[in-house]
Amino acid sequence: MDGLETDVCLTADDRLVLLHDPLLTLGTTLDGWAHQRTAEEIRSALIRDSSGRSTAEHPLLLEELIELVPETVRLQLEVKAHADPALARRTAEALCERLRGEPIRDRVELISFHRDACAAAVAEGISSRLVIWADYAPEALASWALRTGVHGISVEHFLLTKQLVHVLRGAGLSVNAGTVNHPELLSRVLEFAPDAIGTDRPHELRAGVEALPSLALSG
Repeated sequence: MDGLETDVCLTADDRLVLLHDPLLTLGTTLDGWAHQRTAEEIRSALIRDSSGRSTAEHPLLLEELIELVPETVRLQLEVKAHADPALARRTAEALCERLRGEPIRDRVELISFHRDACAAAVAEGISSRLVIWADYAPEALASWALRTGVHGISVEHFLLTKQLVHVLRGAGLSVNAGTVNHPELLSRVLEFAPDAIGTDRPHELRAGVEALPSLALSG
């Protein structure tokens, strides 16, 4: 793998925990929201699998992940905050503070659906990418990114169009696509030549790609 992407949520004691959703009941044995619980409370909870059953695994804290990431791997951290731009910004600020002085800092990219989180990262010199679920007004989106200092856009794969990619690339922005887990989807996405593709199944996807002679995948 060239990089690793994971979601981060702010805790009640201003630490960062790796959770796909800030609503704890959706992925752990705790209830309530991540920002209402301490890091140790969340760290001691169990993770639920996709069917809702408790596993033997516990959520990781950001500092634990930093210790595990090899020096050759880049790290994308997606700020999560449900319908709360102010919390998203606080999460981004806490993330920037946590990375201060860390060797991995230059290999980190903050991504988020929240524009304020992206802007906060840029203000602290952290590379940032906005994730979008809409394909309208690409010129306005590109203009905002350039003004703010956001260097790239991550587009959900089903929204990719030649016009959208053309406008973003023409503005000098990097274009990523996510989340692609099947070779058949990948063959369609590669037509738009994104700079990077996110997947939950890197090894399975590569094996599937190698079984399709019309595709070639690197990274």
